Parts: sequence; structure tokens; C-alpha cells
Amino acid sequence: MSRLTADQYVLCANVLRGLAIDGVERAGSGHPGLPLGAADCAFTLWHDFLRFNPDDPLWPNRDRFVLSAGHGSMLLYGLLHLFGYSVTLEDLKQFRQWGSITPGHPEYGLTPGVEVTTGPLGQGLAMAAGMALAARMAAERFNDEQFKAIDHAVYALASDGDLMEGVCHEAASLAGHLGLANLVCIYDDNGITIEGETALAFSEDVRRRFESCGWYVQRVDGHDPALITNALDAASHEKEKPSLIIARTHIGYGSPNKQDTAQVHGSPLGRDELAATKQRLGCAEGPFCVPAEALAICAQKVSEAKLVHQRWHEEFQAWRRRCPDKAALWDAMAKREVPADLLAQLLRAAPPEAAATRTLAGKCLQKAAELVPALAGGSADLTPSTNTAIKGSPSVAAGAFAGRNLHFGIREHAMAAMMNGLARSGFFLPYGSTFLVFADYCRPAIRLSALMGLQAIYIFTHDSIFVGEDGPTHQPVEHLAALRLIPDLSVWRPADAVETAAAWAAALGRKDGPTALILTRQKLPVIERAKDFTADVVLKGGYVVNDFGSQPAVTLIATGSETGLAVAAAKLLLGSKVPARVVSVPCLETFLAQSPEYRDSVVPKGSVKIAIEAGRGMPWYQLIGDKGLFIGIEKFGASAPDTVLAEKFGFTPAQVTERIKQHIAKA
Repeated sequence: MSRLTADQYVLCANVLRGLAIDGVERAGSGHPGLPLGAADCAFTLWHDFLRFNPDDPLWPNRDRFVLSAGHGSMLLYGLLHLFGYSVTLEDLKQFRQWGSITPGHPEYGLTPGVEVTTGPLGQGLAMAAGMALAARMAAERFNDEQFKAIDHAVYALASDGDLMEGVCHEAASLAGHLGLANLVCIYDDNGITIEGETALAFSEDVRRRFESCGWYVQRVDGHDPALITNALDAASHEKEKPSLIIARTHIGYGSPNKQDTAQVHGSPLGRDELAATKQRLGCAEGPFCVPAEALAICAQKVSEAKLVHQRWHEEFQAWRRRCPDKAALWDAMAKREVPADLLAQLLRAAPPEAAATRTLAGKCLQKAAELVPALAGGSADLTPSTNTAIKGSPSVAAGAFAGRNLHFGIREHAMAAMMNGLARSGFFLPYGSTFLVFADYCRPAIRLSALMGLQAIYIFTHDSIFVGEDGPTHQPVEHLAALRLIPDLSVWRPADAVETAAAWAAALGRKDGPTALILTRQKLPVIERAKDFTADVVLKGGYVVNDFGSQPAVTLIATGSETGLAVAAAKLLLGSKVPARVVSVPCLETFLAQSPEYRDSVVPKGSVKIAIEAGRGMPWYQLIGDKGLFIGIEKFGASAPDTVLAEKFGFTPAQVTERIKQHIAKA
């Protein structure tokens, strides 16, 4: 790579600074402090170390850059513009505006070159750790002695806020444990947060903390390109540990009156301070000005980077011819291929039996792992309970990345966030598991999965008060409703083996978003269905289980463990001359996405509608309306055997039947 003079580094870093503060000023909002402070580190990294091709932003062996401190997004947009991505000066001028590709925080899928959606602090660094893990796992599968198909690095730029968030602690701990030497984090240590100096609430020794987690740590002056280059070079040669570069910087660097103050973190500089800052930085030619020399420097870097990209592709084609088995695996994993008869194979893997759906899901997982080589995952130290180990595959560990079983430890926050990194790697379909009551630990990352449209599978077991004796701390009540409120998340709560297989098939086949599988601890009966039932109808998210009596006037809608309860209640209702239809809706989101004609054929408009689920009821009023009856749980559970809880909370067939009869009488 062509080295620059000290003045050229300063010139290009100051161009980035000028673009950032111009964009924030024009928008009337944003965060100028981090781009002003971190521009030297960011430009040096991109110019001297990063492998990329702006014409092929999804090149599998590109180095990844994650702006974990997503509030500094104008810094990233400026880098993308200078280094040839499809981000124009006009795009920079539309920062934070409706319909632009330069939103307030970076969004994957919107802006070319943005690897992941960041902004919630700590998530970016954890996703970077997931990407680094994915790269090590992919390298183990594809590389040979002649060609390293995958050997890229993952770089993250993190702030004080990132390092304070708990998810960062968890991810850093696991990354160090696994020895992810291809992960490099630049810590923009500027000593300022929104409220003032970090000393108000942050006094730990970051260096010793990361060293204790197994990281290689260096300190540099974050405004000295030579020192930054030396540190990045040392990090690139570290082969056993992830690297942290603590770059001491000045927030708002160059601002005469706001540098090193909290006022420069999240507000425009103002016209006068902007002019004074640009004058001091030597970039006062006008708004959004990019000198020809800076463009030429960046264009030269892009030309050299494209040659690296071209050589890789030439060697890649030779590798494909030389290693057809590896090439076939590459294609299958990159496409996340599933067989056309996936559901049929999963049904055979988990034949009908009275069993907990966590047990049935475990059987489906074994077949899925056999059919889908991209599938890999684990649990937050709960695999024996969640049944999520892939049999016959080794565990991933430091120096041993060929396996598919991941041990996240008791780190739900990091597990979910690293799953997003694994999903963004381009090769893996990740799953992670824990108890449903701990879904809240995963929620920020699940939300980002949905926002990015990533294929990830969250497996949540122990799904209701029927966990039993562990009591209300471990009995999810509000969690199903809360998960269903996340846009673009598919939440499947199957009732038996057939629905569990269908839920897995839906999750494996859904390429444009995440899926949550909600599974029981306790055994459930085999559901009695109509004679003309076919399993593929379950994939519609809701279907008619059976009609009990001719022309049913009551429709009982249920999920999971309450579907068998609805069948038992329908039989009792028939004995009381009340014909009823039982409808299973294992995935409310999928069912609501069906045509109105199909939904009405399953849940007739004129019928009395009853929804039954052992949780809070708010989402179900979309189906039953304000005149329908919801039989659920609107308070916390209690510690007792599940059979006792069923009686105390009104979830026996007789109790449910009586409530339905009372409701019909009032209707």
C-alpha cells in the first residue's frame, strides 16, 4: 500500500472532519464530536489496512469495518464517499433526511458499505465479535494450503459508551476466551459522554480489564497517524488474541470553543463555531469541499485494493476447480440452501408422540443440521435443557473452529448480538437458545435482527407458567406478547410434533428475517386433527384443527400447550350442545399476513371468538376483536407443580369450558 506523508494524512483526516460537521450542521442535528476526534484513526485504518472493493461491497473476503459508535455515522459516510462507494456528496448533504441513504445511524441494507446497523451502544462490537468468529469458522471449512479463501479481519471503532454497556463486557470476554485474533477494536478514548467527563461514572482500568479477558492491548495518541499505523500493524501480526487499541483522542478535535466538552457530542457546532473549526483545520473552502489531492489519494488506495480483490478472485476460481467438495459446501452455505422436501423430512425426524416441544424441536434440529450445513449455534449454558446440541459435531473452541456447537456461556446479551454477526458473515445460519423468560436479555439484538432482515433463529424454551416450581421469576407471562410486538420477527409457538417440524421449516426457509421458536418444558398431547388435514397448511401460520359439531358458532383459537386444552374444551362444549371450531395459530404474524379470504375461512367473521394462551392477551385482540374473549394470564405466576398452576389459573378443560359458556350467555 502506498504510504502517505504526514501532511497527506492530516489533509485527508481533516476532509473527513469537514464533511462530518457540514453534514451535521446542514441537518440541524447529529453528532460532530466523534467524527472530529476519530478521523485520524479511521482514515489511517481505511487507507493503510482495510481490504475492500467499493464495486463489490459484498466480496466474501473483504475486511469488515463496524462503527459500533453509530452516532458518529457522518464519519462512516464520509469514508464511504472518499473511498468510492455509491455515497455521493448529495447523499452527504441529505444526512438524516427522509428517503436518504445517510440516516442518523448506519443501517445495513440501506447504505452500500455499511456492514451492520449500529447505534444501540455495545451491539456493534458484539456483532463484530460474531463476524470474527464466523470468519474463523469459515476459514476452517474452506481454506487449503494453496489458497486462503477466507482470511479477512474485522475492525470495530468503539466509544466510551460502547465499553460501558454490559453486552460489550460479555462479547469481549467470549472473544478473548476464543482467541479471535482477527478482531481489532479501536477504542476512541476521548473521556467525554453526554453528561460530561467519563469520570462521573467510569473509572475502571480498561487496559487491565481487556487484558484479563485475553486481549492484546496497546495505547496510542489517536491523532498521530504513525503511531496508529504501528499499532494496527502490530494487531495484524497478533495470532492468538483479539486486539484493543486505546486511542486517546480529543472529542470535537479542532473546535476552538467546544473541543473536549460534552457540548460537542450530540449537537451541531453552530455557524460561527463551524467556520472557526474549519479555519483551524485548514478546510474552509466551503461546505462539503473535497480537495482534488484528497480524492487522488483515496482513488489510488481504491485502485490498489481492487488489484487485491482481482487476485483473490483469480485464485478463487482455481480453488473451485481444485477443490470441488469445498466449493460445493461454499455454495450451499452462502445460499443457506434447504431441500424442497424440508418439511417432509422434518416430519419424519420427529414423528407424533406425547412430548415436550423442546424435545421434538431437538429432533428436528438434528435433521436440519444434516440438511443445512450453514446451521450452527448453541445456548447460553442451557443446552441440556434446550436440546440444542448438534450431535456428532465438535464444539467450537480456541484454536478449533471446525465444529458447529457454540458455547456462549451465561451471556444471553452477547449470544444474540454475536448471532447477528454470524448471520452477516454470509455463510452461517445461526441459532441461539435460552429460557423464554430471559428473552429480554436478547431483545435489543433481536430487534436489530429484525431491523436488518437477518436470518437468525432464537430458540426459547420453558415457555409459560407451566415451568412450575421455579416460580414467577422463571415463568414468562408477558414475553410472548412482547416478542410479537417486534416488527418483522416471526414468533412460532408449536403445539406438537407436526407444528414443531413446520416451525423449524419456516425458520430455515425464511431468508429475510429472524424467527423465534417458543417451546414447552412439559409434555403435550398429540393434537387430534381433521381427516383431511395436511401438514403444509401449518406454514400459513393458522389453520382449522377440527370442527366439533356441525356449523360451529364458537371458534377457539390457541397456541402451543393451549391447543390441546382447546380441543378438550371443544369436546366438553359439544356435550353441552355448543358446537365449536378449534383453530391453531402457531404463528400469529404469518397468519395475519395471509389473504383476508383465507383468514375468514379459518376464523369466520360471524362466530364467537375465544383466544386461549398462557400469557398476556393484547396481540390476540387483532383476531378476536373487542367482543371476543381472551383466556390467559394477566399477572405473574407462582411456585407450584404445573398441574396445580393449571387449576389455580383456570387452565383446566372444565374451567375453560365454563368461562366460554358464560361468555356466550352474555354475548
